[in-house]
Amino acid sequence: MPPTIQFDLTATHIELCNLLKVVGLADSGGRGKAMVAEGLVQVDGLIELRKTAKIHSGQTVIVDGHTIRIK
Repeated sequence: MPPTIQFDLTATHIELCNLLKVVGLADSGGRGKAMVAEGLVQVDGLIELRKTAKIHSGQTVIVDGHTIRIK
């Protein structure tokens, strides 16, 4: 099982597609958007289809077996 990724948010939010790029799970913002569109990303346990969904502190994102905890 892949380790949990801790992401320290430095602003009020980050767009989901950008988060995937920043933590290294997508090699580009475009790939991040495609992953979201394909239904591969969950936010707080629900599939998220909004590519630019605002992710805030306290949320959990799961993609491809990786868990990202936002602080």
